[in-house]
Amino acid sequence: MSNLVIYRKYRPKTFSEVIGQEHVITTVTNALKEDIVSHGYLFSGPHGCGKTTIARLLAKALNCLERKPGEFEPCCKCSSCLEINQGNAIDLIEMDAASNRGIDEIRELKEGIRFRPSKSKYKVFIIDEVHMITKEAANALLKTLEEPPSHAVFILATTEIHKMIPTILSRCQRFDFRKLRLPEITKRLEMILKKEGILYEKEALDLIALQAMGAQRDAESLLDEAITFSAGKIEKETIQVLLGLADKQSVFKFLDFLSEKNPKLAIDFINEMMFKGVDLQEFIKSLIEYLRQILLLKIDANTENPLFFSLTEEEKQRLNSLVNSFSDNEIKNIIERFMEAENTMKYASLIQLPLELAIVDVCSKSQ
Repeated sequence: MSNLVIYRKYRPKTFSEVIGQEHVITTVTNALKEDIVSHGYLFSGPHGCGKTTIARLLAKALNCLERKPGEFEPCCKCSSCLEINQGNAIDLIEMDAASNRGIDEIRELKEGIRFRPSKSKYKVFIIDEVHMITKEAANALLKTLEEPPSHAVFILATTEIHKMIPTILSRCQRFDFRKLRLPEITKRLEMILKKEGILYEKEALDLIALQAMGAQRDAESLLDEAITFSAGKIEKETIQVLLGLADKQSVFKFLDFLSEKNPKLAIDFINEMMFKGVDLQEFIKSLIEYLRQILLLKIDANTENPLFFSLTEEEKQRLNSLVNSFSDNEIKNIIERFMEAENTMKYASLIQLPLELAIVDVCSKSQ
Protein backbone atom coordinates (compact mmCIF):
# COMPACT_ATOMS: atom_id res chain seq x y z
CA MET A 1 0.00 0.00 0.00
CA SER A 2 2.85 2.40 0.77
CA ASN A 3 3.90 2.39 -2.89
CA LEU A 4 0.47 3.42 -4.15
CA VAL A 5 -0.16 6.99 -5.22
CA ILE A 6 -2.41 8.97 -2.87
CA TYR A 7 -5.56 8.95 -4.99
CA ARG A 8 -5.42 5.14 -5.27
CA LYS A 9 -4.39 4.51 -1.69
CA TYR A 10 -7.22 6.64 -0.30
CA ARG A 11 -9.91 5.88 -2.88
CA PRO A 12 -13.20 5.69 -0.87
CA LYS A 13 -14.16 2.12 0.02
CA THR A 14 -17.66 2.95 1.30
CA PHE A 15 -20.30 5.51 0.34
CA SER A 16 -19.77 7.37 3.63
CA GLU A 17 -16.18 8.18 2.63
CA VAL A 18 -17.23 10.00 -0.56
CA ILE A 19 -17.14 13.79 -0.38
CA GLY A 20 -19.61 15.89 -2.30
CA GLN A 21 -22.10 14.42 -4.84
CA GLU A 22 -24.72 14.08 -2.09
CA HIS A 23 -27.57 13.99 -4.61
CA VAL A 24 -26.01 11.01 -6.37
CA ILE A 25 -25.13 9.15 -3.16
CA THR A 26 -28.64 9.63 -1.72
CA THR A 27 -30.40 8.27 -4.81
CA VAL A 28 -28.03 5.32 -5.31
CA THR A 29 -28.05 4.25 -1.65
CA ASN A 30 -31.84 4.53 -1.43
CA ALA A 31 -32.11 2.23 -4.44
CA LEU A 32 -29.76 -0.26 -2.75
CA LYS A 33 -31.77 -0.18 0.49
CA GLU A 34 -35.02 -0.78 -1.39
CA ASP A 35 -33.36 -3.35 -3.69
CA ILE A 36 -34.42 -1.39 -6.76
CA VAL A 37 -31.63 -2.07 -9.25
CA SER A 38 -31.56 -0.48 -12.69
CA HIS A 39 -29.89 -2.26 -15.61
CA GLY A 40 -28.26 0.97 -16.79
CA TYR A 41 -26.70 3.98 -15.05
CA LEU A 42 -25.08 7.00 -16.69
CA PHE A 43 -22.66 9.12 -14.66
CA SER A 44 -21.75 12.42 -16.30
CA GLY A 45 -19.60 15.30 -15.11
CA PRO A 46 -16.08 16.79 -15.05
CA HIS A 47 -13.02 14.59 -14.64
CA GLY A 48 -11.74 13.70 -11.19
CA CYS A 49 -15.04 14.26 -9.34
CA GLY A 50 -15.84 10.64 -8.37
CA LYS A 51 -17.72 8.99 -11.25
CA THR A 52 -15.57 5.85 -11.46
CA THR A 53 -15.23 5.67 -7.67
CA ILE A 54 -19.00 5.64 -7.13
CA ALA A 55 -19.42 3.19 -10.03
CA ARG A 56 -17.08 0.74 -8.27
CA LEU A 57 -18.82 1.31 -4.93
CA LEU A 58 -22.16 0.53 -6.57
CA ALA A 59 -20.71 -2.64 -8.10
CA LYS A 60 -19.26 -3.64 -4.72
CA ALA A 61 -22.54 -3.03 -2.87
CA LEU A 62 -24.57 -4.97 -5.47
CA ASN A 63 -22.35 -8.03 -5.13
CA CYS A 64 -21.49 -7.82 -1.41
CA LEU A 65 -22.11 -11.23 0.18
CA GLU A 66 -22.74 -9.82 3.68
CA ARG A 67 -24.98 -6.83 2.87
CA LYS A 68 -28.37 -7.38 4.52
CA PRO A 69 -31.80 -6.20 3.26
CA GLY A 70 -32.33 -2.50 3.99
CA GLU A 71 -28.57 -1.81 4.07
CA PHE A 72 -26.52 -0.11 1.38
CA GLU A 73 -22.88 -0.10 2.52
CA PRO A 74 -20.63 -2.95 1.30
CA CYS A 75 -19.00 -4.89 4.13
CA CYS A 76 -15.48 -4.60 2.63
CA LYS A 77 -14.65 -7.97 4.24
CA CYS A 78 -16.29 -10.65 2.11
CA SER A 79 -14.47 -12.26 -0.82
CA SER A 80 -16.43 -10.22 -3.39
CA CYS A 81 -15.63 -6.86 -1.72
CA LEU A 82 -11.97 -7.79 -1.26
CA GLU A 83 -11.61 -8.82 -4.91
CA ILE A 84 -13.06 -5.49 -6.09
CA ASN A 85 -10.80 -3.57 -3.69
CA GLN A 86 -7.80 -5.46 -5.08
CA GLY A 87 -8.89 -4.96 -8.69
CA ASN A 88 -9.21 -8.63 -9.63
CA ALA A 89 -12.98 -9.27 -9.47
CA ILE A 90 -13.90 -11.52 -12.39
CA ASP A 91 -17.52 -10.30 -12.49
CA LEU A 92 -16.58 -6.61 -12.63
CA ILE A 93 -15.55 -5.70 -16.17
CA GLU A 94 -14.09 -2.22 -16.71
CA MET A 95 -13.52 -0.86 -20.19
CA ASP A 96 -11.90 2.41 -21.25
CA ALA A 97 -13.82 3.53 -24.33
CA ALA A 98 -11.05 6.00 -25.20
CA SER A 99 -8.83 3.09 -26.27
CA ASN A 100 -11.53 0.45 -26.93
CA ARG A 101 -14.01 2.40 -29.00
CA GLY A 102 -14.77 0.14 -31.96
CA ILE A 103 -17.64 -2.20 -32.74
CA ASP A 104 -15.42 -5.28 -32.29
CA GLU A 105 -14.83 -4.40 -28.62
CA ILE A 106 -18.58 -3.87 -28.03
CA ARG A 107 -19.38 -7.17 -29.79
CA GLU A 108 -16.88 -8.93 -27.53
CA LEU A 109 -18.52 -7.28 -24.53
CA LYS A 110 -21.95 -8.45 -25.75
CA GLU A 111 -20.68 -12.01 -26.00
CA GLY A 112 -19.52 -11.84 -22.38
CA ILE A 113 -22.91 -10.56 -21.22
CA ARG A 114 -24.64 -13.80 -22.28
CA PHE A 115 -22.79 -15.78 -19.62
CA ARG A 116 -23.98 -15.61 -16.05
CA PRO A 117 -21.67 -14.21 -13.33
CA SER A 118 -19.00 -16.69 -12.18
CA LYS A 119 -19.54 -16.17 -8.45
CA SER A 120 -21.52 -12.97 -7.91
CA LYS A 121 -25.16 -11.96 -8.16
CA TYR A 122 -24.51 -9.43 -10.92
CA LYS A 123 -22.04 -9.05 -13.73
CA VAL A 124 -21.24 -5.32 -13.70
CA PHE A 125 -19.84 -3.50 -16.73
CA ILE A 126 -18.23 -0.08 -16.20
CA ILE A 127 -17.53 1.76 -19.46
CA ASP A 128 -15.47 4.91 -18.94
CA GLU A 129 -15.48 7.84 -21.40
CA VAL A 130 -18.35 6.11 -23.19
CA HIS A 131 -18.92 9.14 -25.45
CA MET A 132 -15.78 8.16 -27.40
CA ILE A 133 -17.16 4.93 -28.89
CA THR A 134 -17.89 5.00 -32.61
CA LYS A 135 -21.39 5.40 -34.05
CA GLU A 136 -21.53 1.71 -34.99
CA ALA A 137 -20.35 0.69 -31.51
CA ALA A 138 -22.93 3.01 -29.92
CA ASN A 139 -25.72 1.36 -31.89
CA ALA A 140 -24.48 -2.07 -30.85
CA LEU A 141 -24.35 -0.95 -27.21
CA LEU A 142 -27.87 0.48 -27.53
CA LYS A 143 -29.25 -2.92 -28.54
CA THR A 144 -27.67 -4.46 -25.45
CA LEU A 145 -29.11 -1.76 -23.18
CA GLU A 146 -32.59 -2.33 -24.64
CA GLU A 147 -32.69 -6.04 -23.81
CA PRO A 148 -30.11 -6.80 -21.11
CA PRO A 149 -30.15 -10.09 -19.18
CA SER A 150 -31.30 -9.80 -15.56
CA HIS A 151 -27.79 -10.47 -14.23
CA ALA A 152 -26.14 -7.57 -16.10
CA VAL A 153 -25.75 -4.00 -14.85
CA PHE A 154 -24.16 -1.26 -16.97
CA ILE A 155 -22.56 1.84 -15.49
CA LEU A 156 -21.52 4.31 -18.18
CA ALA A 157 -19.31 7.30 -17.35
CA THR A 158 -18.63 10.35 -19.49
CA THR A 159 -17.12 13.82 -19.25
CA GLU A 160 -18.94 14.98 -22.41
CA ILE A 161 -22.61 14.13 -22.07
CA HIS A 162 -23.52 16.24 -25.12
CA LYS A 163 -21.74 13.71 -27.36
CA MET A 164 -23.95 10.82 -26.22
CA ILE A 165 -26.70 9.67 -28.57
CA PRO A 166 -30.19 10.41 -27.14
CA THR A 167 -31.37 6.80 -27.40
CA ILE A 168 -28.65 5.62 -24.98
CA LEU A 169 -29.47 8.50 -22.60
CA SER A 170 -33.13 7.45 -22.58
CA ARG A 171 -32.28 3.91 -21.48
CA CYS A 172 -30.16 4.81 -18.44
CA GLN A 173 -30.70 6.46 -15.10
CA ARG A 174 -28.70 9.67 -15.46
CA PHE A 175 -26.70 11.27 -12.64
CA ASP A 176 -24.95 14.60 -13.15
CA PHE A 177 -21.83 15.05 -11.02
CA ARG A 178 -20.57 18.51 -10.04
CA LYS A 179 -17.13 19.92 -9.41
CA LEU A 180 -16.15 19.78 -5.74
CA ARG A 181 -16.02 22.91 -3.62
CA LEU A 182 -12.77 24.18 -2.15
CA PRO A 183 -13.67 23.36 1.52
CA GLU A 184 -14.66 19.80 0.51
CA ILE A 185 -11.32 19.19 -1.22
CA THR A 186 -9.32 20.78 1.59
CA LYS A 187 -11.10 18.70 4.24
CA ARG A 188 -10.21 15.45 2.48
CA LEU A 189 -6.59 16.53 1.96
CA GLU A 190 -6.36 17.25 5.70
CA MET A 191 -7.73 13.78 6.47
CA ILE A 192 -5.15 12.13 4.21
CA LEU A 193 -2.22 14.05 5.72
CA LYS A 194 -3.34 13.25 9.27
CA LYS A 195 -3.45 9.55 8.40
CA GLU A 196 0.00 9.82 6.80
CA GLY A 197 1.33 11.71 9.83
CA ILE A 198 2.54 14.65 7.73
CA LEU A 199 2.53 18.25 9.01
CA TYR A 200 1.00 20.94 6.82
CA GLU A 201 -0.05 24.56 6.59
CA LYS A 202 -3.74 25.17 5.91
CA GLU A 203 -2.85 27.82 3.31
CA ALA A 204 -0.78 25.26 1.39
CA LEU A 205 -3.79 22.95 1.11
CA ASP A 206 -5.99 25.86 -0.01
CA LEU A 207 -3.50 26.52 -2.83
CA ILE A 208 -3.62 22.88 -3.91
CA ALA A 209 -7.43 22.86 -3.80
CA LEU A 210 -7.66 26.05 -5.87
CA GLN A 211 -5.23 24.66 -8.43
CA ALA A 212 -7.27 21.44 -8.74
CA MET A 213 -10.27 23.40 -10.08
CA GLY A 214 -12.89 21.18 -8.43
CA ALA A 215 -11.26 17.81 -9.25
CA GLN A 216 -10.44 15.74 -6.16
CA ARG A 217 -8.19 13.37 -8.12
CA ASP A 218 -6.12 16.30 -9.40
CA ALA A 219 -5.84 17.67 -5.86
CA GLU A 220 -4.60 14.32 -4.54
CA SER A 221 -2.10 14.00 -7.40
CA LEU A 222 -0.74 17.46 -6.54
CA LEU A 223 -0.62 16.45 -2.88
CA ASP A 224 1.47 13.43 -3.86
CA GLU A 225 3.96 15.74 -5.58
CA ALA A 226 3.97 18.07 -2.58
CA ILE A 227 4.72 15.22 -0.15
CA THR A 228 7.68 14.11 -2.29
CA PHE A 229 8.91 17.68 -2.74
CA SER A 230 8.51 18.79 0.88
CA ALA A 231 10.93 18.08 3.71
CA GLY A 232 8.61 16.78 6.42
CA LYS A 233 6.08 19.63 6.28
CA ILE A 234 3.92 20.94 3.44
CA GLU A 235 4.20 24.71 3.47
CA LYS A 236 2.62 27.45 1.39
CA GLU A 237 5.98 28.59 -0.03
CA THR A 238 6.80 25.02 -1.07
CA ILE A 239 3.57 24.71 -3.03
CA GLN A 240 4.18 28.05 -4.74
CA VAL A 241 7.63 26.90 -5.86
CA LEU A 242 6.36 23.46 -6.91
CA LEU A 243 3.55 24.87 -9.04
CA GLY A 244 5.37 28.00 -10.17
CA LEU A 245 2.71 30.18 -8.56
CA ALA A 246 2.93 33.78 -7.51
CA ASP A 247 1.68 34.44 -3.98
CA LYS A 248 -1.47 36.46 -3.34
CA GLN A 249 0.51 39.53 -2.30
CA SER A 250 2.23 39.55 -5.70
CA VAL A 251 -1.12 39.54 -7.49
CA PHE A 252 -2.41 42.35 -5.24
CA LYS A 253 0.75 44.38 -5.86
CA PHE A 254 0.35 43.96 -9.62
CA LEU A 255 -3.32 44.98 -9.40
CA ASP A 256 -2.21 48.12 -7.53
CA PHE A 257 0.06 49.04 -10.46
CA LEU A 258 -2.87 48.55 -12.87
CA SER A 259 -5.18 50.71 -10.75
CA GLU A 260 -2.50 53.41 -10.62
CA LYS A 261 -2.05 53.23 -14.44
CA ASN A 262 1.67 52.67 -14.03
CA PRO A 263 2.87 50.48 -16.95
CA LYS A 264 6.59 50.82 -16.12
CA LEU A 265 6.29 49.38 -12.61
CA ALA A 266 3.85 46.71 -13.81
CA ILE A 267 6.16 45.52 -16.62
CA ASP A 268 9.25 45.63 -14.36
CA PHE A 269 7.32 43.58 -11.80
CA ILE A 270 6.36 40.94 -14.40
CA ASN A 271 9.96 40.55 -15.58
CA GLU A 272 11.22 40.38 -11.99
CA MET A 273 8.80 37.52 -11.26
CA MET A 274 9.82 35.69 -14.40
CA PHE A 275 13.49 35.79 -13.39
CA LYS A 276 12.50 34.47 -9.96
CA GLY A 277 11.05 31.37 -11.64
CA VAL A 278 7.34 32.22 -11.41
CA ASP A 279 5.33 30.60 -14.22
CA LEU A 280 3.79 33.58 -16.02
CA GLN A 281 0.99 31.47 -17.46
CA GLU A 282 0.02 30.42 -13.95
CA PHE A 283 0.36 34.03 -12.80
CA ILE A 284 -2.03 35.31 -15.45
CA LYS A 285 -4.53 32.57 -14.52
CA SER A 286 -4.40 33.77 -10.91
CA LEU A 287 -4.66 37.39 -12.06
CA ILE A 288 -7.77 36.68 -14.14
CA GLU A 289 -9.33 34.82 -11.19
CA TYR A 290 -8.76 37.83 -8.91
CA LEU A 291 -10.08 40.22 -11.57
CA ARG A 292 -13.14 38.00 -11.87
CA GLN A 293 -13.56 38.19 -8.09
CA ILE A 294 -13.46 42.00 -8.29
CA LEU A 295 -16.14 41.88 -11.00
CA LEU A 296 -18.32 39.58 -8.89
CA LEU A 297 -17.88 41.83 -5.84
CA LYS A 298 -18.97 44.82 -7.92
CA ILE A 299 -22.11 42.91 -8.90
CA ASP A 300 -22.76 41.47 -5.43
CA ALA A 301 -20.76 42.42 -2.33
CA ASN A 302 -21.86 39.16 -0.65
CA THR A 303 -20.61 36.81 -3.37
CA GLU A 304 -19.80 33.24 -2.31
CA ASN A 305 -17.00 32.56 -4.79
CA PRO A 306 -14.60 29.87 -3.38
CA LEU A 307 -11.56 32.10 -3.97
CA PHE A 308 -12.95 34.75 -1.61
CA PHE A 309 -13.29 32.24 1.26
CA SER A 310 -9.63 31.19 0.88
CA LEU A 311 -8.42 34.73 1.63
CA THR A 312 -7.44 36.13 5.01
CA GLU A 313 -9.43 39.05 6.43
CA GLU A 314 -6.60 41.44 5.46
CA GLU A 315 -6.61 40.08 1.89
CA LYS A 316 -10.40 40.37 1.69
CA GLN A 317 -10.17 44.01 2.75
CA ARG A 318 -7.49 44.67 0.17
CA LEU A 319 -9.55 43.03 -2.58
CA ASN A 320 -12.61 45.04 -1.53
CA SER A 321 -10.55 48.24 -1.70
CA LEU A 322 -9.61 47.40 -5.31
CA VAL A 323 -13.28 47.12 -6.25
CA ASN A 324 -13.62 50.91 -6.20
CA SER A 325 -10.41 51.39 -8.22
CA PHE A 326 -12.00 50.15 -11.44
CA SER A 327 -15.26 51.07 -13.14
CA ASP A 328 -17.65 48.33 -14.27
CA ASN A 329 -16.75 48.77 -17.94
CA GLU A 330 -13.05 49.05 -17.16
CA ILE A 331 -12.85 45.80 -15.22
CA LYS A 332 -14.72 44.01 -18.03
CA ASN A 333 -12.26 45.32 -20.63
CA ILE A 334 -9.23 44.47 -18.46
CA ILE A 335 -10.42 40.86 -18.03
CA GLU A 336 -11.01 40.50 -21.77
CA ARG A 337 -7.56 41.95 -22.58
CA PHE A 338 -5.73 39.62 -20.19
CA MET A 339 -7.71 36.62 -21.44
CA GLU A 340 -6.49 37.45 -24.95
CA ALA A 341 -2.94 37.69 -23.60
CA GLU A 342 -3.30 34.31 -21.87
CA ASN A 343 -4.24 32.64 -25.17
CA THR A 344 -1.44 34.39 -27.09
CA MET A 345 1.22 33.45 -24.52
CA LYS A 346 0.86 29.77 -25.47
CA TYR A 347 2.43 30.45 -28.87
CA ALA A 348 4.65 33.50 -28.22
CA SER A 349 8.43 33.23 -28.67
CA LEU A 350 8.81 35.75 -25.81
CA ILE A 351 6.30 34.52 -23.27
CA GLN A 352 6.18 37.82 -21.37
CA LEU A 353 5.51 39.97 -24.48
CA PRO A 354 1.71 39.39 -24.76
CA LEU A 355 1.40 40.21 -21.06
CA GLU A 356 3.49 43.39 -21.48
CA LEU A 357 1.34 44.52 -24.42
CA ALA A 358 -1.80 43.90 -22.36
CA ILE A 359 -0.34 46.03 -19.53
CA VAL A 360 0.35 48.92 -21.94
CA ASP A 361 -3.19 48.70 -23.38
CA VAL A 362 -4.85 48.54 -19.96
CA CYS A 363 -2.82 51.39 -18.47
CA SER A 364 -3.33 53.65 -21.49
CA LYS A 365 -7.12 53.39 -21.41
CA SER A 366 -8.92 56.29 -19.83
CA GLN A 367 -11.20 55.44 -16.94
